[in-house]
Amino acid sequence: MKVSAVICAAGRGERAGFDKNKLLAPLWGAPALWHTLKKFSLPEIDEIIIAVSERDFNEISALAAPFGAKIVLGGKTRTESVRAALEEVTGDITLVHDGARPFLTRNLLRACIDGVKKYGSAICAVKASDTVLYGEKQDALARDEVYLLQTPQGFYSADIKRAYALAGDKNYTDDSAVYRAYVAQPTLIEGETGNRKLTYKSDFDYFPLPLSRSDGVGFGVDTHVFGEGKFITLGGVKLECGKSLIAHSDGDVLVHAIMDALLGAAGLKDIGHYFPDGDERFKGANSLEMLKEVSALLKEKGFAPLNLSASIQAEKPRLKDYIDEMRANVARAAGLEKDRVAIAAGTSEGVGFVGEGLGITAYCAANLIKI
Repeated sequence: MKVSAVICAAGRGERAGFDKNKLLAPLWGAPALWHTLKKFSLPEIDEIIIAVSERDFNEISALAAPFGAKIVLGGKTRTESVRAALEEVTGDITLVHDGARPFLTRNLLRACIDGVKKYGSAICAVKASDTVLYGEKQDALARDEVYLLQTPQGFYSADIKRAYALAGDKNYTDDSAVYRAYVAQPTLIEGETGNRKLTYKSDFDYFPLPLSRSDGVGFGVDTHVFGEGKFITLGGVKLECGKSLIAHSDGDVLVHAIMDALLGAAGLKDIGHYFPDGDERFKGANSLEMLKEVSALLKEKGFAPLNLSASIQAEKPRLKDYIDEMRANVARAAGLEKDRVAIAAGTSEGVGFVGEGLGITAYCAANLIKI
């Protein structure tokens, strides 16, 4: 049987507090929606249809292109968005999933498909583990009889299409409610407690067990010597220094150390291999753009940065007023939240290469996770 997947991604995610759709916010080094789509890249799933808003159409189209997904314009409500996506469904079975649930496992997807074949519908759900109160009178519900519904929710396509057609202008919070109203009582199957939905900004700091460890640790160091000039670049920030760092690219010693740390953590070759100083393409190159290429390379290898900790040793210029800007620049290029990038700066108290004002050295430790 052909299986279609509908991914809901048309919401604004206002409760998350981002200045954009929360599904485009970074999670483990990539947009959150990318991780959801990655889970749906299964041989058992024949087509993916994503309902998006007009505002995000181009960006999500580009993000989804490697997955071969079809993009459709959603509506103002979840019900309208799912209905629009169902019009493009060609499979015998349809799974409907919230793009904001990237933590599901592929085993759950397979269980949902099998559930539809066995029962006609399959709604992922978990039993409540906390006491549940209802209404202002705080009536306690029987915890053992309370279920928390999740997605994916699976149905035979003909049934869920008919249900949405009959629903008219009514709005529903999930697909099982539409199915229940117009087709039949849906069948619940066991969900996953880790199948958490990204609703608030704090949810982006949630890491299920497989991600609570580091899957790769790397260390990078880079040194550049001072030469003639007036400015240096560190972490993408141009600083007046009275000298420049001698380099083939822009000489951003901090970003170079970060790149080497990331590449080393993934077991890849150093930056000299990917950006050789004899290649004219990289003459005067922006190191932050090179860092973006390293991030893309890591993604191809199945890795994403978890956190970066860097230290700059320099007698001049003084850096404390620029650290936050450097962190923000590095975070954007590496696909991380700013609070997962630490940058410290210090001097060598007049001792050695750095202390004598001959140049700048930067160090970085990087942790990666498998994605």
